[in-house]
Amino acid sequence: MAPNPQLPVQQLAILSICRFAEPIVYTSIQPYLPEMIEHFGIAKDDVGRWAGICGSAFSLSQCLTAILWGRASDHFGRKSTILTGLVLTMITSFLFGFAPSLPTAIAIRAVAGLGNGNGGILRTMAAEMVPYKKLQARAFSIMPLMFNVGSFLGPSIGGGLANPVERYPTLFGGSTLLQMFPYALPNVVNSALFLISISTGWLFLRETLSTKKDLPDYGVKIGKALTSCCRRMKSLEYRRIDEEESILPNGDRDSPSYGAIKPDYPATPPMTPPFSWRDVFASQSSINLLESLTLGMHSVAFDQMLPVFMHHPRPNTPYSFPLGFSGGYGLDSKRIGFILMLNGLLGMAFQLIVFPPVAKRVGILKCLRVSALLFVGVYIIFPFTALISSENRQQVTGLILIVFKNWLTVFAFPCNAILLTNSSSSSKTLGTLNGVATSVAAIGRTIGPAAGGIMFTLGMSNGYGVLPWWTIAMIAMIAAVPVFWMEDMPLPKGITEEISDTRIRVVGKIVIKKQ
Repeated sequence: MAPNPQLPVQQLAILSICRFAEPIVYTSIQPYLPEMIEHFGIAKDDVGRWAGICGSAFSLSQCLTAILWGRASDHFGRKSTILTGLVLTMITSFLFGFAPSLPTAIAIRAVAGLGNGNGGILRTMAAEMVPYKKLQARAFSIMPLMFNVGSFLGPSIGGGLANPVERYPTLFGGSTLLQMFPYALPNVVNSALFLISISTGWLFLRETLSTKKDLPDYGVKIGKALTSCCRRMKSLEYRRIDEEESILPNGDRDSPSYGAIKPDYPATPPMTPPFSWRDVFASQSSINLLESLTLGMHSVAFDQMLPVFMHHPRPNTPYSFPLGFSGGYGLDSKRIGFILMLNGLLGMAFQLIVFPPVAKRVGILKCLRVSALLFVGVYIIFPFTALISSENRQQVTGLILIVFKNWLTVFAFPCNAILLTNSSSSSKTLGTLNGVATSVAAIGRTIGPAAGGIMFTLGMSNGYGVLPWWTIAMIAMIAAVPVFWMEDMPLPKGITEEISDTRIRVVGKIVIKKQ
């Protein structure tokens, strides 16, 4: 009887905890960034341009080092590389809140980009943990799910804790430090959240790289020792689990290899083929990388311009049909944070409830194609919400479009990641390929916000508020082309599904299943 593959729930949960602090940092900056730029003495009409530059600084730096981080994960291991990136991001997040000037803030964001290539490495670990095509939609939905968790918590932290001296004078009115640095508090809180991710990853995350996974992991050993202090006596069933193969001290009952009997003969050390860039840039991989570039370009440009648009004053000039208008919502950072928080909450629910069954039934490739086409319509329609006279109706309409766009990203990003993983010629180059994808996407995230910020300034200055949004709509049209060249490839060599009713090959390692 063929084994029934199951998700390694515990390890995926730990991977999620390692991930969740980074999107919180990213999304917590969005509500207060326009106000922060104004605080540095920048005119309102130039806020969009400098917000785009600030966002692009991170992505530009990230694209310079993401491939190196991917190569490092293939050489030194996934876990150590991820923990290093988390520590560096925590430090730069703390420093950003104490930036005394706009150039310093931009420089800190650039340094943060240099030290973080975790996105691609986390996707690589998810692929190595779940070597079953039928479970890929659920496994690869972790990254956008955690982004939506960040989109829920981040705006709450950023919008609620920014400028606390003015908003909560009874609590923080006497703080000279927070008067000097009004945006420090949310970044201090974010840094504390990183400590949770780092400690959880060090104590419980297991290495997945085949050449490193059997080496001693002192962090996991300490984690076992700590949890054993509060763990009750195991049942007889749990005693049968080999502690060296269990993921947490209680064993991962959800792992496909749970209950497996290890053979008496020693395992053959995995053979590492010579590295080749030709394997990384296979034809389908190159098409997926092109989609990563354009998808990141228009989606992140929208996210970057959104809080600037909502903070920009409402239209104060008559509407000239058909496109002669400019203006935004005129909201403060607290209200912007609330809207973005609702967006994250609804996106998180959609990610959990809708995405896995729809992707399984419709197919990964079809979901990506439909999403790519619908992005264009959202971008074309969105700027016209500035013309709605009622503030409440305007914000509700805007929220509907923002949430719908978020739902499209819920499909687009994990589907693209799955297709990219399956396009890899071998699991041995998967870390490098995901590093290249992170770097390529970072190039898109550099160009998109920078171009969007410039177009936003030009459009608002000349009375054509549609200019930035229709610019990214054109980019989205271009991004919709490569998805029709893509193919849904089989899993890469070294990550194969069940091969008989008694054996499973998992990331190059064979375990004998108990009958």
